[in-house]
Amino acid sequence: MIPNFMYALIRPCLFAMDPENAHHFTLSSMRMASAMGLTALAPSVSPSPREVMGLTFPNPVGLAAGLDKNGSCIDGLASLGFGFLELGTVTPRPQPGNPKPRMFRLPDVEGLINRMGFNNDGVDVLVANVKASRFYREKKGILGLNIGKNAVTPIEKAVDDYLICLEKVYPVADYIAINISSPNTKNLRQLQGESELDNLLSQLKAAQDRLAQQYGRYVPLALKIAPDIDDNQIRNIADALLRHHIDGVIATNTTISRDAVNYLPYGSETGGLSGAPVKDMSTAVIRKLKAELGDTIPIIGVGGILSGDDAREKIEAGASLVQVLTGMIYSGPGLVRECVNALRQP
Repeated sequence: MIPNFMYALIRPCLFAMDPENAHHFTLSSMRMASAMGLTALAPSVSPSPREVMGLTFPNPVGLAAGLDKNGSCIDGLASLGFGFLELGTVTPRPQPGNPKPRMFRLPDVEGLINRMGFNNDGVDVLVANVKASRFYREKKGILGLNIGKNAVTPIEKAVDDYLICLEKVYPVADYIAINISSPNTKNLRQLQGESELDNLLSQLKAAQDRLAQQYGRYVPLALKIAPDIDDNQIRNIADALLRHHIDGVIATNTTISRDAVNYLPYGSETGGLSGAPVKDMSTAVIRKLKAELGDTIPIIGVGGILSGDDAREKIEAGASLVQVLTGMIYSGPGLVRECVNALRQP
């Protein structure tokens, strides 16, 4: 793991690059380090296990989906001390995503706007990369696979794409995240509507039950939701989760709100805003979800975690686990250890 002081020296070089190029450079560097065995030199994070969704997580701090969509850097990322990795979002067929530029830093507020649009190499490539990783072969930790729909698939047929992905990732996933909350695929958030969500969850649950019998193992499903929802929508989503016996909920994805950043350079760019500006919105959704769900369905808290204190705030609001992504861009990979230590149970 790169110490914070070392990352502070590297960060200006990364920030001098285009954000998407810096993203690819970082993953390539980690793949190379892993192939050379250098990641084995990273200090390990002491275990702090949590039982959530019937799974034992080595610690409660995970990687949020979006960093490694194709599972091309699983072993390198695992060396950073995460308790779990969530890969994706992946779609049935490869797609290039939205036109570039499509990622923008907002350093004044430690935020990031992206409109990537589920750019990925398709679900078959992800599954092959998972199978090729030491992390999977040696069962070194918990692996979540995040699935979505292709941009060209009409929203009326979106369920078909989710079912295709569910079928293909089920044998290699420890849990499966259902992404219906990205703002970067047209009409996707429409699936959070009451009738659309009911239909989606009903079909996914039936497929989960069938696949559990087929493979002799139960793989939990977690729904990833947006922060841009009102109290009535939260109640409807919570009700649907309970009725369909969904195993977990991930709160939250990025926001389309620009209230905190529209005065900044790039602040009015379209896409999803992540990082510090979404922290309070995400925490508010977690707190309200917890009031509706109680201890029946666990919450994975994500959005605006840039310190151990931020992670603890998510847990205190009702989350059982947390995930980071944008926070590492600003705070460095040492954020993982900081959060694990902050959440360590006495």
